[in-house]
Amino acid sequence: MSIHIVCPQCLATNRVPLARVDQQPNCGRCHQPLFSGRATPVDAAGFDTMLAGNELPLLVDFWAPWCGPCKTLGPALEAAVTAAKGRVRMAKVNVDENQMIAGQLRIQSIPTVYAFWQGKPVDGFQGAIPGSQITEFVTKLAA
Repeated sequence: MSIHIVCPQCLATNRVPLARVDQQPNCGRCHQPLFSGRATPVDAAGFDTMLAGNELPLLVDFWAPWCGPCKTLGPALEAAVTAAKGRVRMAKVNVDENQMIAGQLRIQSIPTVYAFWQGKPVDGFQGAIPGSQITEFVTKLAA
């Protein structure tokens, strides 16, 4: 059995055997790691690719570079996703540069985090929350 995973560097969709997901697989096109431990910054096209191409839960951090709480939340989210060992993907959407995405999803404050499954939002939260709650959120998503 295998699943589709989008490469964070080149956005190619890769088919990876489920048994290899936690073994640091590389992209078939660009040969970079599929799980970098960092959020993938995406624009509108990249966002659509990540939603459609991943068969893993996708955590999306909606942020802006001028937002202090966003800067605090980002590294904590990345650490929790890394700890999930390949069971969750993560992307970042800069709402200043991608206002259309923010408008479509009705993002009214940042930071906002949405969890997507099969292209649809299934959970989320707004604001900076404690690290323990972030870990709990990601662990629930990865289950």
